[in-house]
Amino acid sequence: MSGAGGGQAGAAPAHRDAAGWSALDHAAGRGDLAGLGRLLADGADPLDAGPDGRTAYDIALAAGHLAAATALRAVEPSGPGTAPDHAWRPYCRAYRRGELAGFPGWPDGQHDDEVVYVHDDLTVTRSGWPGEDVLFASTSPEWAWYCRETLGFAVPDDLSLAVPHGTVDDEGESDGTGD
Repeated sequence: MSGAGGGQAGAAPAHRDAAGWSALDHAAGRGDLAGLGRLLADGADPLDAGPDGRTAYDIALAAGHLAAATALRAVEPSGPGTAPDHAWRPYCRAYRRGELAGFPGWPDGQHDDEVVYVHDDLTVTRSGWPGEDVLFASTSPEWAWYCRETLGFAVPDDLSLAVPHGTVDDEGESDGTGD
């Protein structure tokens, strides 16, 4: 008999079925917020990965159940070294060189219309490849502030890049609905 979480009724939260999925994984894959809440309250570990290396969060995210993924992220431990890093890396964003010239430590130069790339480590390159043809490599707090506040630079995380369940049809077009 199947329980609300998708696994065997009364099974321990860490129990995995023949496919390697826990009840928490099944609830995440369905976007079942009530089931997730019950399983987490019963001690299910949101960081427990199945044989394929995915956690319930990864499963909810892949299925486009953003509310379930958000709920699972909310119960992850926080702090350095305790929670998964969900930032999308490597990452870079293109800017016109003139946009960066407002920073007081920016090297003088021409070519204000040249496209350059700010990377997740805040280096600036002429190439989209990290570390290739580096133009600027400051790691100062002032540069970080300038990138964040003036340029609006931020490394997106996987949740912000996900497509909600039910929003894309077979041709890849959005239907305006979501999770």
